[in-house]
Amino acid sequence: MKVLKFEDMISWQKGRSLSVLIYKLFKGSNDFSFRDQIQRATISISNNIAEGFERQSNKELKQFLYIAKGSCGEVRSMLYIAEDLGYISSKEHQSLEVTCMDISRLLSGFIKTL
Repeated sequence: MKVLKFEDMISWQKGRSLSVLIYKLFKGSNDFSFRDQIQRATISISNNIAEGFERQSNKELKQFLYIAKGSCGEVRSMLYIAEDLGYISSKEHQSLEVTCMDISRLLSGFIKTL
């Protein structure tokens, strides 16, 4: 199946859903710097997929997919800290980590096809 728009990409769809979950989860957090950083990192995933796709160049798309993958790692790292600080439960951490890993795998697969 040829992807005609970034909205068709499962990695973008999962990134979008992850952003909504993170925003809702940390909405009431008083640790503004932590909240803002994890929100910026998570929104960076879907935004970089979209921006890379819209560049209409495989070379640039690949570069932006790598950035999105890096943002995925940043979110995963912050989830450990969030759990350590008691901002999220172990169960929430595990569920979000699985989503991050899924997105990362999808991005790796797409990068390899390019």
